[in-house]
Amino acid sequence: MNRNVAVILAGSGVYDGSEIYESVITLLRLDQRGAKVQCFAPNIAQMHVINHLTGDEMPESRNVLVEAARLARGNIKDLREARAEDFDALIVPGGFGAAKNLCNFAVRGAQCSVEPQVLEVAQAFAKAGKPIGLMCIAPTMAVQIFGQGVTVTLGNDDAEAAGAVREMGATHEPCEVTEIVEDTTHKLVTTPAYMLAQSISDAASGIYKLVDRVLELTH
Repeated sequence: MNRNVAVILAGSGVYDGSEIYESVITLLRLDQRGAKVQCFAPNIAQMHVINHLTGDEMPESRNVLVEAARLARGNIKDLREARAEDFDALIVPGGFGAAKNLCNFAVRGAQCSVEPQVLEVAQAFAKAGKPIGLMCIAPTMAVQIFGQGVTVTLGNDDAEAAGAVREMGATHEPCEVTEIVEDTTHKLVTTPAYMLAQSISDAASGIYKLVDRVLELTH
């Protein structure tokens, strides 16, 4: 039976939105595995806009949903329309947008909060016992979603972000870019992706495993 998977995007582009390679690899693997996918994004302004050529902040405003529509080829819905009961699993790719638009970890670190719409949807999946996959920097939202004691990976155990999630109350497990970490109690799967990846192939190896395991956990 085909699985229905919700994917939350955070814009378009590594520095101010969803990491494009991570997003495309996720959507590719879900399609290869026969899953039906619906992308969502919050209909809010981005924290800021970054020139991806120079790395400089640009004096303009962009909408997270509108920008994320670029990645989804227009097949995307406002996150307010997402209902956990319509899906078997949830996956959130990384990119700085996950830490800037889906939550404010990029600014507040261990004192961060998750965007209310994102938190409501993710907690609904968690409460229903449906698997969730978080990659790259997105696992920084895990404590707010699941509570203290949740196990995640951001790659290297001595990285600043790993220290911040431990401060929030998570257990951080070091992980190679090619592998995944599973919290069996919470049905949460995480992988470092571009926290460690040096190439698109590096990123794909762990993301494929994450998608495969999330789908397995829907049975």
